[in-house]
Amino acid sequence: MGPALLSLAGVTLGAGGSLLGQYLVSRASARQFEVQETAAHRAQLKDAVLKFIGIALQVDKAARAVSDSGSTIADPALGQLLYDLWLAQAEIDLAARTEPLRGATYRYALSLAAAARGEMSEPSAVRAAQVHFMDAAYDDMWPRRRRTETEPVAPR
Repeated sequence: MGPALLSLAGVTLGAGGSLLGQYLVSRASARQFEVQETAAHRAQLKDAVLKFIGIALQVDKAARAVSDSGSTIADPALGQLLYDLWLAQAEIDLAARTEPLRGATYRYALSLAAAARGEMSEPSAVRAAQVHFMDAAYDDMWPRRRRTETEPVAPR
């Protein structure tokens, strides 16, 4: 009877060890998948954010030209810039995980569009929207990480 019990105990310990090993491997695989998924999201969002920022800088430059000279940009050029801006905003809207980033992107694009059309004369409103957008983009890409230093964007 003793050898049978020892044999049964060995089988039970072996099965338990095997199940524990499988659990640990599946847990590590799930964690690795989560890390890869987060990195892929961050890369996709980073590309969308950089595209949006590039277009936003062009629209901002056009808006400053409008406010400095009091003139307007040729309608086709302004229309294409604003179209590209809203398209880039929609790209972020699709890629973003958080609602604050979606809202901040929309508000920044809206303020840029208003400034480019000469409807907004206060550059600080555009800068405030830009700061909120950048903060929201950072928070969406690195959700549980705080910035070490936050400095407001200096007006031009």
